Amino acid sequence: MESLSLAASSLCISQGGPMERHCYPGSVSLVGFSSPRLKTPSFPKSLKKRSFGLVRASAAVETKVAIIRIGTRGSPLALAQAHETRNKLMALHPELAQEGAIQIVIIKTTGDKILSQPLADIGGKGLFTKEIDEALINSQIDIAVHSMKDVPTYLPEKTILPCNLQREDVRDAFISLSAASLAELPAGSIVGTASLRRKSQILHRHPSLKVMENFRGNVQTRLRKLNEGVVQATLLALAGLKRLSMTENVTNILSVDDMLPAVAQGAIGIACRSNDKKMANYLGSLNHEETRLAVACERAFLETLDGSCRTPIAGYACKDENGDCVFRGLVASPDGTRVLETSRKGSYTLQDMIKMGKDAGKELLSQTGPGFFDQ
Repeated sequence: MESLSLAASSLCISQGGPMERHCYPGSVSLVGFSSPRLKTPSFPKSLKKRSFGLVRASAAVETKVAIIRIGTRGSPLALAQAHETRNKLMALHPELAQEGAIQIVIIKTTGDKILSQPLADIGGKGLFTKEIDEALINSQIDIAVHSMKDVPTYLPEKTILPCNLQREDVRDAFISLSAASLAELPAGSIVGTASLRRKSQILHRHPSLKVMENFRGNVQTRLRKLNEGVVQATLLALAGLKRLSMTENVTNILSVDDMLPAVAQGAIGIACRSNDKKMANYLGSLNHEETRLAVACERAFLETLDGSCRTPIAGYACKDENGDCVFRGLVASPDGTRVLETSRKGSYTLQDMIKMGKDAGKELLSQTGPGFFDQ
């Protein structure tokens, strides 16, 4: 990942509590991101080196009131998404390209704090969004940048999500030091993933493999664990690897037929307060409507199934060559012994796509029966 510059923005960091914020004028170095002076961990050639180290943030020495404060998690990927949002805003709105016009506020979420347990065991919704949403509602930030797959199907009161940036590649990437694909892994090999969706689909197609569920941490942490031999392979969202410029680590890309993606995978969502017309207008200028409609379809499917981190659910809506929407949905038992799939096709309009998602969810829900997700 190349060094990311914040030349036109200052950077704020929360320490202690989620919103104990410190804003740093001038030059700042943060552990966890790239800097040309740092050496990356030594990966084998099959995991080519990328620079993970420090991000240098440079800002005006004079204190200025920011026009927009962007709230985000502090992982390299979350910051890359915040920077993408910032850069698009600056490109479209000259006033936001001024020195100090945009601040990035890093907020630690529940999902960031609890790393010792699988997400399914922590339970609940909004593990990676709750604290950011609270900061937004309390006017401590002006917009919130989320990975859409982390956003619960309901939005907190007093907030809206009027913007999805153009979606990245939705597919999952297979990464291994010893095999070219899941099919080539020897029986008993351990695949690391924190996703029940990935686990169930892996075990369904490759029952001889084992899955380490509590394989958590940011992308760099997971690659380090793979390098140390904790697991023989892992799956990561290709979208995140692309945003981090780390696709050289990819061994193989899984088709959506082999691994149906998570609902809203590869999509960035940006929220603001429902009464903040100024921010809503800024975000409206960034919205990619095709992505917004696809995400709405998939989230209607997820909402109907009342999905969470405890339920293996996958869903993907896209536009075909004729301009129609094609939706595919899947639910599975955690052990992969049962996988139920369905599909829908219709016009690429919001009303029809939401209806497709809901209908698909109702169909699969009627087939699951009691105890389906407990297997």
